[in-house]
Amino acid sequence: MNRRSFLLSTSGMLISQFLLGCANNKQIQFNVQLLKGSIPGYVVNQFHKSLQSEANLKFVPINQIYDLFKQLQTWQQPEAKNQGLFNDLNPFNQSQKVSKSDLVTLGDYWLKAAIEQKLIQPFEPEQIKKLSALNQRWQELVKRDDQGNLNPQGQVWAAPYRWGNTVIVYNQEKLKKFDWQPQNWDDLWRSELRSRISLLNHPREVIGLVLKKLGKSYNTENPAEVSSLKTELQLLNEQVKFYDSTTYLEPLIIGDTWLAVGWSNDVIPALIRYPKLKAVIPQSGTALWADLWVRPTGVDKNNLLSKWVNFCWQSDIAKQITILTKTNSPIATNTVESDILEPLRNLLLTDQNLFDKSEFLLPLSPAAIEQYESLFREMKNLG
Repeated sequence: MNRRSFLLSTSGMLISQFLLGCANNKQIQFNVQLLKGSIPGYVVNQFHKSLQSEANLKFVPINQIYDLFKQLQTWQQPEAKNQGLFNDLNPFNQSQKVSKSDLVTLGDYWLKAAIEQKLIQPFEPEQIKKLSALNQRWQELVKRDDQGNLNPQGQVWAAPYRWGNTVIVYNQEKLKKFDWQPQNWDDLWRSELRSRISLLNHPREVIGLVLKKLGKSYNTENPAEVSSLKTELQLLNEQVKFYDSTTYLEPLIIGDTWLAVGWSNDVIPALIRYPKLKAVIPQSGTALWADLWVRPTGVDKNNLLSKWVNFCWQSDIAKQITILTKTNSPIATNTVESDILEPLRNLLLTDQNLFDKSEFLLPLSPAAIEQYESLFREMKNLG
């Protein structure tokens, strides 16, 4: 569960710690811990201007989704807050240890665990009035039972505000001598790429892309029963130079590898900085990820929560989030080609056909998860 364990900065408009309004006892307090770079400071400013009454807004950026998840755990385990003498005596740590946020960013892959561990509470209908305007797939993604499994009749546990996908990124200079360019997953098996590929060190992503190549789902419950899967995994492993989920772009940039599979929010900053790199969304579909707003357990109602979530779902605001953070929006926007840098257009101008073919990594049974992990270990050991 380490999607985006390291996040490259995606915008110059990052919030280091956004405090708006002069704090006093009568002002409404609204505290948010969010993934760094996922909401521009400009958008927070616009939200503040839209409020009819004064409010004290505190938006605190956190570098990693993992840290946000651990923060949710800490808030529900008061006894775990005693982390040593230094932390106890550090005055800057005291407020962090006792103050829960009204909203927190969480990745969709972590949603099941957060629900199971009772780290978050569902939204109330009046807090997510615009949810029905989102594509049905988004509504299905966030409706869960109390074990975190998808349930059309379940409560709404999260509010998506941006998303991206798993992409193929390659060094154009290294591949220009060939009469083809990567377009789909099956290109990873080309003989020219032997020992020239880096893959994510992630069982669901790697096994999933091979299943997709075979016309199956990323969320196949019994992958071991797919007859040709092990053969395909063995052949793919021969193409791979290394598996890594954090530093997979550096070897690509220096030419040590020629192609990588990675997450769009990691890849896009590299495309801007290094023109020799190009990325594509595989034509047969890929894995999707989403950043979501969630409500920590035990936090009381806050009128600004509803206003903020629905503010992020306004078309013009969603467009600004898309353009400034260089990701996709679950809300339909009037984004056009001229709004997006040319190297990013094939990634950020949503192709509905590709979106329909792509899949979120959904919760699987413990037995299925063990199959994915076992197959992945076996695959890597073949090398």
